Amino acid sequence: MRTFEEYRQMTEEALLPALSSLGDIPPLLLEAMEYSLKAGGKRIRPVLLTAACEMAGGSAGDAREFACALEMIHTYSLIHDDLPAMDNDDLRRGRPTNHKVYGEDMAILAGDGLLNAAAELMLRSAAETGDLRRVKAAEIILRHAGVTGMIAGQTEDITSEGKTPREETVRRIHEHKTSELLEAAVEAGLALGGAGEKEISAGHEYALHLGLAFQMTDDLLDVTGDTSQLGKHPGKDQEQHKMTWIALRGVEGTAEDARKEVRAACEALEQLPWDTAFFSDFAESLLGRNM
Repeated sequence: MRTFEEYRQMTEEALLPALSSLGDIPPLLLEAMEYSLKAGGKRIRPVLLTAACEMAGGSAGDAREFACALEMIHTYSLIHDDLPAMDNDDLRRGRPTNHKVYGEDMAILAGDGLLNAAAELMLRSAAETGDLRRVKAAEIILRHAGVTGMIAGQTEDITSEGKTPREETVRRIHEHKTSELLEAAVEAGLALGGAGEKEISAGHEYALHLGLAFQMTDDLLDVTGDTSQLGKHPGKDQEQHKMTWIALRGVEGTAEDARKEVRAACEALEQLPWDTAFFSDFAESLLGRNM
């Protein structure tokens, strides 16, 4: 299996050509979409999707449009999250947020454009090949990103601000807001590679716990990190009275819970018939995150 960096570089090289392949996008809209797509980041979701596809017997080519689509969906969600009506952030990955550069109106349209571009890429791929695995992968991704998935988590996150943290509420928010797109990545990648329902279910379990561990370490960094590390302003969660693991469990309790979630993610991998070292190593690496 390739290294994380090799998978990440494949995504970087494919993203902008995938967007331009859709046709003549109005220049200012294209510029705003590309501004956030080119902002960098670790590209975790497309990496996991492509790696899962190859692990299950598929190729990186089978995964390309879907990996790009998932990164577009993730990027759209960040653009909209940063808006004043949502989290009201002015810094993302060390650069001014989209609405600070292009205005709120164009930022909304850039987010809308990326979401629709993602759907178009995936469905075009399925239509051109007639491959039902691609139809399934598109359904998986759009469902996890949708109104019962990521958007459901964002909704509960917003409506829970200022309320007393409860474990079931915090877990539910982050199972949806954070884990869903990781579940989309692993499940869709496995589906594209030809995996069966049993393997996809194990992939779901892995990504669920991976997402919770990721969010716990993110909450820790919001307290212990600084702007130069994070590329955004720390302390925003506390300022906005967000439902976080820190508010519920404190720093030490959150760190302990993150370790438990990583163990649970790695245990889920034991149900898969392939070499899963790439995925267990990635889960373990979350405990050493500094950005």
